[in-house]
Amino acid sequence: MKLNHLLFLLLLLPFAAFSQKDSTTLTKIGDAVPQFAFETAKGTVANISDYKGKLILINLFATWCPPCNIELPLMQKQIWEKHKNDANFALFVFGREEGWEKLIPFKEKKGFTFPILPDVKRDIFSKFATQFIPRNILIDEHGKIIYQSMGYTEKEFAELSALIDEHLKASEKAK
Repeated sequence: MKLNHLLFLLLLLPFAAFSQKDSTTLTKIGDAVPQFAFETAKGTVANISDYKGKLILINLFATWCPPCNIELPLMQKQIWEKHKNDANFALFVFGREEGWEKLIPFKEKKGFTFPILPDVKRDIFSKFATQFIPRNILIDEHGKIIYQSMGYTEKEFAELSALIDEHLKASEKAK
């Protein structure tokens, strides 16, 4: 009898994990991007609304996070190096609970050239989620969220990269 109860509870675990996963994301596709200000360099502040009209990719990570450290080199090679000169694209990588003193040496050590910015008090992270990193949020030119992901998988990253390519190609044709 106890074995049957244990087996039943084990069968329910994936459903419990799935429901918890959904509850950690505070925004959904189609939502307007929450408004927030952030430092683009020490002492220089911008607002996310300053980038309206561009395709914006926001990545939320931490320097100590193993999946983040798998994803970020791919971000550099497959997204940033491909689109960094596109005036219609912006990438912001925010270090959750990390300041310039940690992010600048991390960026230099890893050889990243994309913007890695502080989110010391989780002010930005808390606009999108309650927990779990890495996260990617893609925002269209009108300020609407068109893609979100949590965690890292090769498949998910390939989907994100393809969506960025398609979106930028379509916006270029529209001009």
